[in-house]
Amino acid sequence: MVIPHPKEVFEIMKSIPHGKTLTLDDIRNELAKKHNADIACPMTTGIFVSLAAQAYEEGSAHVPYWRTLRKDGELNTKFPGGIERHKKKLKSEGNIVSRRGERWFVNN
Repeated sequence: MVIPHPKEVFEIMKSIPHGKTLTLDDIRNELAKKHNADIACPMTTGIFVSLAAQAYEEGSAHVPYWRTLRKDGELNTKFPGGIERHKKKLKSEGNIVSRRGERWFVNN
């Protein structure tokens, strides 16, 4: 297992093109592959994704955090502004967001 550096997570998040998304699992898989490991730590990777979102909101980093989704394309309730802001940012880039029960997902 690899424990990623926050900068590695930020760089992957910054590389996601406008209108595209990755899941946290995609990021973890990329990190594991980079380090020839079987897995990247889910806890630290998730913490660094959250830190990137907070840094963006504080104006201290330009990381388009809203392009990072939870498993199966689910929106992240813990991002700044909650689901509503996450939906708004994704929709502004042309993503289609829909509700499934109590949860929200990107369709594409």
